[in-house]
Amino acid sequence: MIGSVQYIFYKLLSAWICLFPYSLLLACGRQLGKLYYCVAAKQRKRALRQIQEHLNLSPKAAEQIIRRVFIKLSQTFLEVLYMPRLNKQSVSKYMTVENRPYLEEALAEGKGVILLAAHFGNWEWLGAGLALFGFPLTSFAKRQPNEVYMRILAEHRSQAGIEIFYSKSLDLISAAKALKQGKTLGFISDQDAGPKGIFVDFLGQKASTPAGAAVFAKKFHSPVVPTFIVRRKTGGHQILLGEPFYFEPDDTIQSFTQKLSTITENMIREYPDEWLWFQKRWNTKVPVVGKEGDA
Repeated sequence: MIGSVQYIFYKLLSAWICLFPYSLLLACGRQLGKLYYCVAAKQRKRALRQIQEHLNLSPKAAEQIIRRVFIKLSQTFLEVLYMPRLNKQSVSKYMTVENRPYLEEALAEGKGVILLAAHFGNWEWLGAGLALFGFPLTSFAKRQPNEVYMRILAEHRSQAGIEIFYSKSLDLISAAKALKQGKTLGFISDQDAGPKGIFVDFLGQKASTPAGAAVFAKKFHSPVVPTFIVRRKTGGHQILLGEPFYFEPDDTIQSFTQKLSTITENMIREYPDEWLWFQKRWNTKVPVVGKEGDA
């Protein structure tokens, strides 16, 4: 019952937000972000601590960036509500694609394409934008603890033309088929992967990292295209596509995962206010080998 009420409330809120002109949506997001920065003490403190530690910033510089992070994240939240306004006719009003031939030429090889993405900018609009621009988009996604939120996201993604896979074995098979059919397969590769992840350097510290993108790149010989999205100063977004690269014979899953991590790190250093700094990226600690008392 509660879930149904939440779902109806969200749908009504989304319908109301979709009546706004986009410029008003962004203005409301700026004000909401200022409030969010003030009330979300736990996330704010974690973000400030992590950005100072990993970018070696002064407290003042860190605060300026993290304030913008909260504002942009609030704008992203409202934009997710606004997603029903996105369609093939309107998408170019809100987004542009830089280096589009990189992805077109990679797809033309017929081996499918792995998209390297992150919790960077409005990653939901990144996927929707690529799909609406005509790219055959599939992606892995993490199940959300809130079933209503997951249902809403699934609806928005499906409306845009995105096919979503989760981590179950049948979905892994479907993802493999998608690459064999010459589609794109997106991976969000900047979250903590827990004890089963691969530890690589990320912003100066070892971090447990998902190996899925590297495993699929090796197995299917698919090119990898870095895929990020940033906000334009004039409003809307710019999708940034990087040059395709491949899992080479001298690569290992470890070294290739490090390569992917470094690409994401470089984007964060260039656009520090676009990354989700309060996520628990370094939550899993590197296992201590040979500790006294170990069997």
